[in-house]
Amino acid sequence: MTRKSNKARNGRDAASPKRINVALQGGGSHGAFTWGVLDRLLEEDAIEIDGLSGTSAGAMNAVVLAEGLVEGGRPRARAQLADFWAAVSREAVFSPIQRTVFDAFAAGWSLPGHPALLWFDIATQLFSPYQFNPLNINPLRALLLKEVDFDKVRACRDLQIFVSATNVYSGRSRVFTGADLTVDAVMASACLPQLYQAVTIDGEPYWDGGYMGNPVLHPFFGTCTSRDILLVQINPIRRPTTPTTAREIHDRVNEISFNSSLVRELMHVEFINDALRQGDLAGRGYHEVFLHLIAGGEALARETASSKLNAEWSFLTYLRDLGRAAAEEWIRSHFDRLGRKSTMDLTEFRVKEGAPPVARPSPPIVAPARPRATRRKPTSA
Repeated sequence: MTRKSNKARNGRDAASPKRINVALQGGGSHGAFTWGVLDRLLEEDAIEIDGLSGTSAGAMNAVVLAEGLVEGGRPRARAQLADFWAAVSREAVFSPIQRTVFDAFAAGWSLPGHPALLWFDIATQLFSPYQFNPLNINPLRALLLKEVDFDKVRACRDLQIFVSATNVYSGRSRVFTGADLTVDAVMASACLPQLYQAVTIDGEPYWDGGYMGNPVLHPFFGTCTSRDILLVQINPIRRPTTPTTAREIHDRVNEISFNSSLVRELMHVEFINDALRQGDLAGRGYHEVFLHLIAGGEALARETASSKLNAEWSFLTYLRDLGRAAAEEWIRSHFDRLGRKSTMDLTEFRVKEGAPPVARPSPPIVAPARPRATRRKPTSA
């Protein structure tokens, strides 16, 4: 990203910007929250993004941003993200899974009990995508090819992009970067095996990257110069209630499994950081990594997993505004600590079984007003 000579907003010095790495979780249409976070970060001249690691929707946000930077710097990257999510919303108009009037009034943005969703749940238990989709048709692939010029993504030199997918044979994560950033890599990162056939790359099949890293953090170490990692979290770690319905149980199992590898990696980073603070690893080439977090909080956690299939423009822009508000609060509260200390509260990530969570105050995130439910097709980004 190009450095600016003017003063950034709120008196932050844009002449000496702080560099950060940003890790983007996947989560369907909830990735529009990440769109909002990135939009606000790109607006802040006093912050430069050194590296982006993304999985699934996070990977899509990453490559769209990279293409925009190549085409026209930060303003174009912001516009490109808006264009991409508007295109996602337009394509969703043809989806059989749409909110009913009852859903709009009784369930907000979620789709509980939707007939098409229930039918799809049953079908995916009985048939594989190799049976019900033998031609391997995926509208998302066509959308990516239309909206993203991957030659420009690979040509991006302003930041490093890391896209992860899970190798079906080995069960290990593969990170795609540089010349390996293709539409197949992004599709592999977003390939849920219940819905789509595995994506074959270099003769090996790949599934969603979330199984082994949502997202992965290790590519930042030794590759990027920044020691700050900002995690944009859209999948809740903790839930206050016990799931009781089949759909709730299924969704919670997915949340736990898609968060497990991230939790392990965060704990590994914290273990190394603790050892460094105690002097145990002095002289061994390790450096402390500063962890930071932007999450949707209660506003995003109260939406059920079915809302990840809702791509109505009013919902996507609500999530975008929520992400911008969260990023604004994080910058206001923690900018001065970048490069000096972690600001991420790891309480939820490291609570031991049977131990009550330790309550720690955190700055409130003011969620934007929830717009009235509309079904209007976006006319522009």
